[in-house]
Amino acid sequence: MNKLSIFLLILICTACSPNGKNDISLYKVKKGNLSISLTEEGELRASNSINISSPAISWRFGNLKIIKIIDDGTEVTKGDTVMIFDPSEVGKAIEQSKNELDIAKAELEKNKAEQASKLEELESNFKVTEISHRISEINFELAEYEAEVTKREIELKLKKAKISLGKAKGEILNTKKIQHEELQQSLLKIKQLEAKVIEATDALKSLTIISPAPGIAILTKNWSTNNKWQVGDQTWSGNPMISLPDLSQIVSTVKINEIDISKIRSSQKVEIKLDAYSDTVFSAQVSKIANLAESKNGKDKIKVFPIETLIDGTSPKLLPGMTVSCKILIDEIKDELLIPVDALYSEKNQHWVYLKSGSSFKKTNVGIGASNSDFVIIKEGIKEGDHLALSDPFPKNESKNKQDEL
Repeated sequence: MNKLSIFLLILICTACSPNGKNDISLYKVKKGNLSISLTEEGELRASNSINISSPAISWRFGNLKIIKIIDDGTEVTKGDTVMIFDPSEVGKAIEQSKNELDIAKAELEKNKAEQASKLEELESNFKVTEISHRISEINFELAEYEAEVTKREIELKLKKAKISLGKAKGEILNTKKIQHEELQQSLLKIKQLEAKVIEATDALKSLTIISPAPGIAILTKNWSTNNKWQVGDQTWSGNPMISLPDLSQIVSTVKINEIDISKIRSSQKVEIKLDAYSDTVFSAQVSKIANLAESKNGKDKIKVFPIETLIDGTSPKLLPGMTVSCKILIDEIKDELLIPVDALYSEKNQHWVYLKSGSSFKKTNVGIGASNSDFVIIKEGIKEGDHLALSDPFPKNESKNKQDEL
């Protein structure tokens, strides 16, 4: 029951106090249902959201500096530009890579020309050596009738010519192998430089970030300034900077004290009130309960359990980051005698009410049960239909003995 229910159930009448001077408001005891709830502060967030991050580019392109970023809370459509980063460092990298590529290609052509010239020279030398070898073979064939010494000399020249021919042929083969490796190294260098140009060009394109879907752009905080990201800030590659929440499903995150977490169960009903719109109430239910506790304020010894409550339906008023009051319905006890907490008095382990008796009031001890901020269950001492004083009917200057007598 709420405060309005109290007034609907209260029978207002005038009763004379023992001194006949005060008007006492009365409450007629009735049965009703008692709702027991727990109220905690929470914060709204989207159950699902898309993170828009800074571009994932190499550290070689320098720091990522924001030169344009969308305002926090702006509604965007798919394809809208949400962030632009400084392209100067990437532009320099592109120019440098292109220059290195041009030089590498020029060197390749130069190497090809030099290799062709050298190979042509070796092949020419090989032909000369081959002719010399053939002449030696002919001289050896004609030396059959020469003196043995002359014949021996001609044979040695033939062997020498044969060795020179083999050497010349081997030099050509080795030169071709070396030139092939040199060309492969030059081509590999060119491919690497071409890849650097492509990488830098892609990085340049990635410096302009567009929205992948429609929604409300929520900027995250820059941990170094503790403020939301803004123009001039520097970030790192792949850092989530904008959240694009799915507003079709909003949850409230609430931190429950460890002494109360045992009262929380999945699917419990919840009332959500926005701090910005306190007159608006949304219904929700507990959807997730954390298994592990965490410190309330990081270093605080107080332990809390985060829970999530899923809000029914959607509304333009429900935006991520808003602070809310979450009233969790713990239990509902039905058909019990209820009285307002204003009608109950307590001291140590004793509880009493002031029961209307004729034209006066009688202090009556009662046994109580569960309660909330408005009502308490009465187990014994009074009955349905009794009338109770909603304020102390005895002036403060009257003695306690007189109250006891009544």
